[in-house]
Amino acid sequence: MKTNAFEAVAKYVYPSLRRRLVEILREKGLNQLQIAKLLYITQSAVSRYLRMNRGALVDVEKFPEIDNKLKELAETIIKKRPDEYYIHGELVKITIEMLGKGYVCSFHSKVDSEIDPKVCRVCIEAFG
Repeated sequence: MKTNAFEAVAKYVYPSLRRRLVEILREKGLNQLQIAKLLYITQSAVSRYLRMNRGALVDVEKFPEIDNKLKELAETIIKKRPDEYYIHGELVKITIEMLGKGYVCSFHSKVDSEIDPKVCRVCIEAFG
C-alpha cells in the first residue's frame, strides 16, 4: 500500500466533496464571490472547482445519499452562514461516512494499484 486511505481522502475525496458543494451553491444561483465568502475560500478556488481543475477525480453525485447531505449542508450554509470550522467538520463527517460505506475503496484502488478492495476492509471496519 503506497497510498493509505487518509492520503487518498485528503488528495482526492475531500476536494471532490468541496467541489460538489461549490457546484450545488452555484446551482442555487450564487455567484463565485458569494460562494467564496460563504465557504471561506478564494474566488480563484471556486473558479477552479467549477472548471473541474480541482476536486474532479471523484464523482460525488453517483452516491445519492452523500449528494443529499451536501445539498443539506448547502442549505445550512446559505441560511445560517456557519463558520469555516463548522463547514469543515461537516465535510469531514461526510468523508468518514464515505469511508465507512466503502465508497472510497474502488477509487483508492485506482490511485494505488496495490490496493485490492476485495481484501482491504480497513475503512469499512474502522468507520462503518
